[in-house]
Amino acid sequence: MRFVRRGLKTGLLGAVFAVGYLCGTTTHPTARAQMGDLMQKAGESGGVLGSAAKLGTTMTEMKDSLDKLNKNMGTLDEIKKALGG
Repeated sequence: MRFVRRGLKTGLLGAVFAVGYLCGTTTHPTARAQMGDLMQKAGESGGVLGSAAKLGTTMTEMKDSLDKLNKNMGTLDEIKKALGG
């Protein structure tokens, strides 16, 4: 009986964690949408903070461009395979 109670408590704790995690990931807005405006304002402020903000924005844009290029390369590979090459 003692092991059953311990198992039920552990299962209940795991279920509560899982429900909380699921609710937190589905209802919590991402910070990236909020960072764009903040980074733009910091970039306009000038100085060291402005330079760092511009660098961060540039790196984010470069990453997005690379992701798009990789997606296009995947599409080209699929076309090449379909053509028998």
